[in-house]
Amino acid sequence: MAKETKTNAMRILDKNKIPYKALNYECDEFIDGLHTARLTGAPVEQSFKTLVAQGKSRQYYVFVIPIALELHLKNAAKAAGEKSIEMIHVRDINSVTGYVRGGCSPIGMKKQFPTFIHESARQFESVYISGGRIGCSICLSPEDLCKLTHGQFADVCS
Repeated sequence: MAKETKTNAMRILDKNKIPYKALNYECDEFIDGLHTARLTGAPVEQSFKTLVAQGKSRQYYVFVIPIALELHLKNAAKAAGEKSIEMIHVRDINSVTGYVRGGCSPIGMKKQFPTFIHESARQFESVYISGGRIGCSICLSPEDLCKLTHGQFADVCS
């Protein structure tokens, strides 16, 4: 049996002694969160996607939201204390975060950006997020995710 390859996100979780479960699935290219949840068996309502946006100030922000919802830009800007906020272009994901589209985890980006986790995450014992590469998800406590990312819970969806 081949040894599991740890992602940067997993190494950070291990280093901080945060319990998590890795779920690997067969996938060679980007698929959306709903398909990922189906492949891993993760409950859709507990599955979250990671989005990166940039404020008018040029500061980057990370938003961890349910896979079935959309980021509400006005709510996101308000939470971040920005006048306005825009999603970064797909081509910029790797240069900003160090991750690729479909494998972007809120844990272990090139820099620690202000992170906002949708408030619905608090109702669950565990949530599923990207594990840091396509084909890998991580299940962990939303409180541990918040603590590790220095995040805050906010209503940033429409």
